[in-house]
Parts: sequence; structure tokens; C-alpha cells
Amino acid sequence: MDNLQPILELTGVNKSFGSVHVLHDVDFRVHPGTVTALIGDNGAGKSTLVKSIVGIYGIDSGTVKFEGEPVHIAGPMDAAALGIEVVYQDLALCENLDIVQNLFLGRERLRRGLLDEASMEQSARETLASLSVRTVKSVRQSVSSLSGGQRQTVAIAKAVLWNSKVVLLDEPTAALGVAQTKQVLDLVRNLADKGLGVVLISHNMNDVLQVADRVCAMYLGRIAADVPVTKDTRREFLVELITAGRSGEVGIRNEGASV
Repeated sequence: MDNLQPILELTGVNKSFGSVHVLHDVDFRVHPGTVTALIGDNGAGKSTLVKSIVGIYGIDSGTVKFEGEPVHIAGPMDAAALGIEVVYQDLALCENLDIVQNLFLGRERLRRGLLDEASMEQSARETLASLSVRTVKSVRQSVSSLSGGQRQTVAIAKAVLWNSKVVLLDEPTAALGVAQTKQVLDLVRNLADKGLGVVLISHNMNDVLQVADRVCAMYLGRIAADVPVTKDTRREFLVELITAGRSGEVGIRNEGASV
């Protein structure tokens, strides 16, 4: 998979807030059909990187390419227009609305000046079916009646309904039980198998090892390592990258580890 051209590529990206330099010459790539796990301790720069990708924060320097072409992403609307969607940890779902209403919130389809309920219902069913989602009984269920795993599924379906090409998932299994975690990880794998570029932001190394093709570890605002996940990749290796920025011969050299 890695021989494919990256669908999203950041090179030499820097971001500061006043005198605080948060991102240091960050190189980050997302390949189609690949799950890239973005890992790092709190304060490592993961959230700033994601918000820079979708234009919530403007970068100070560096380049961003999408499908091989330089782009300027001035805000989330620009990111969405390219096909980049983020599912944040709070999911941003309206509990008092049903699944269809949530999926099309702000993007409702009209027919002769009225809501085209039939078309939206059909698209909702087709999207969930394409993602092999079988745990939702009806697309007219209220979100308030759904389990945590089902809500996560709806949030991911909302992100991919609009012909997305890159989906960033912020801690999608946080606070989920074992069975619900498996459902969500299966969905994450399914997204990549459908050809999307998937970024999984997670503190759960077991989830990372189970579903990721690559791991990009951040440490104090730098990329400590960007490595493939193999059957020999150990949890301890990933934890060392997160906590020290280095594991064995992989990672940031001591002289470059300070900020």
C-alpha cells in the first residue's frame, strides 16, 4: 500500500502559538486504503496537527498536498470540499434527532421545496449497508436510544456519506466496551478496505496494533517515527516512542528531542 502516492501529504509543517512552538517541521502522510495510527502523549501535538490539516489552525510554514497537488485549506469547508472529514471525540450528534436527520443535518435534500425524506432515508440505509453496519435496527431510531458503539458508527457514517477520501477519527473507541470496540475497529478497517485514507488517533495501543497499517508517533511536537505495523511490532515499542520519542534505533536522537 505504501507504494501508492499519498492522498494527503504534509511537509515541513510548523505551527506556533505566540512564543510556544507546537509543531516542528512535521512530515505526515496518509495513503489510500491504509489505516495510519497517530499516537503520542497529551501535549505531543496530535490535536494541533489534526486542526491544522482541516484548517481550524493556519500553518506558519510548510506545504500541504492533496492527491499530489498543493492546496491551501483555509477552514473546515475547504477540507470537506476536498474530501477530508473529522469525527471528533464528542461526535457532534444531536440526541433528539434520528439517524437520518443527523446524517443530513445542514445538508438536507429538498424536493419541490420540501424535505426529500425518501431519498435521505435510502441514502442513509445504503451508507450503513456499505459499511457493513448491522447493529442499527432502523435509520429512524433516535440517536438518544443508541449505544456508544452505535453512535460512533453513525458519526463515522456521517463523515463518509459525502464521498470522503480521508477520514480522521479522534479516539473512536474511548469509553466503549469490548464488543462495541470490536464493531468500531471493524468499521475502521472497512473504511480503509474501501480505499479511504484513515487516520486513527488513539491512546489504546491494543487497538492500534489490531487495526493500523502504519504508526506515526509524535513526541513534543515532532514526528518521532513513521513505521509500518507488522506482526512483530510490540506494544512496548510504541509506548517507548510515545514516552521517550525513541525506541532502540528508531526515533528522535537525543540532541533533537528537546523543544
